Amino acid sequence: MNFWGYKRADGRAGIRNHILILPTCACGSETARIVASQVRGAVNIIFNTGCSDVQANTDMSQKILTGFACNPNVFGVVIIGLGCETVPHAKLREKIKSMTSKPVVSFGIQEEGGTLKTIEKAVRAARDLAAEAGLQQKELCDISELLMGIECGGSDATSGIASNPAVGELSDKLIDLGASTLMSESIEWIGGEHVLAKRAATPEIHNQIIKICADYEEHLKSAGQDCRAGQPTPGNKFGGLSTIDEKSLGCIRKGGTRPIVEVLNQAERPTKCGAIVMDTAGYDISSVTSMVAAGCNAIIFTTGRGTPTGNAIVPVLKVTANAQTFSWLEDNIDVDLSGIIAGDLTIADAGDLLLKKIHDVCNGRLTKAEAYGFSDIAVDHVCRFV
Repeated sequence: MNFWGYKRADGRAGIRNHILILPTCACGSETARIVASQVRGAVNIIFNTGCSDVQANTDMSQKILTGFACNPNVFGVVIIGLGCETVPHAKLREKIKSMTSKPVVSFGIQEEGGTLKTIEKAVRAARDLAAEAGLQQKELCDISELLMGIECGGSDATSGIASNPAVGELSDKLIDLGASTLMSESIEWIGGEHVLAKRAATPEIHNQIIKICADYEEHLKSAGQDCRAGQPTPGNKFGGLSTIDEKSLGCIRKGGTRPIVEVLNQAERPTKCGAIVMDTAGYDISSVTSMVAAGCNAIIFTTGRGTPTGNAIVPVLKVTANAQTFSWLEDNIDVDLSGIIAGDLTIADAGDLLLKKIHDVCNGRLTKAEAYGFSDIAVDHVCRFV
């Protein structure tokens, strides 16, 4: 299977060709938004951190920002800094340049003399990049160049028995074709981690999966917290999920059945191809953020309760098997798999349908969140109690 994408110098392929307007910190976010609004083909993120933080959280912020810039869906980057943040724009620019050959320019609001002067220079730079990006032609790319992130949010009883297994079927199909898939949200493996670990390609990977969950629970205990008290969420419970174990058993179904070949830390770029998992928090938006920073060029997102979420850099294809949810949120959800619950659609057929849908997205079809211009990100704070 092939798709039409944008070849990058590092060998990866993007399914979009964005100019990313990237703030170094919260203080640059509004200026970045205004710059992006003036340039066709530009996207921006709203970054809520980047200053006045401990080193571990600064490191995570830098990992996310550089990962966004290096994502294959990005053609070039315009960085907007303030001037007194923890990592200034010039330093971030050089860091990104050391990791990619993409064009990267940067501006500091304090250095340029304020917002208007910064906007003027940044808009000109972004327009120049957009003109270059417009010259790049799509090329036929093998499906092996797809790294699809797998996420769920607002789960209900239909998630674990219908939409998640259907996405698991899609994951298996993609891996068999040579693509790679990445599943995150390790807190939502707890209670089902032994089942997930059975898919490990090696004993080391098996032990990594078990240890991630054990360490997370132990860390929360040291802070006087218990993840089993906060999971499932009130919406999950209203949707029919009673325990974290039940939620986890449904959650891991969306990862399919193929051997897990690698376990990643948050926002870490994969080194292997196949079924991959990432250790992230249980918050869906921060998990998507980490998978985008890791290089996913598409995300599939299952939801029972419904969500409008989207990402500026990577298309998020949302799927539900709850007919009522799709009816209520048809403006937000891309695929209705409620036929599985009704008995009109098999899991295998749903996997085929999703394969066609994700293939269309790879070839340029906009998801509903993309069409709205949604841009949700959240950076997980990693500072731990000692």
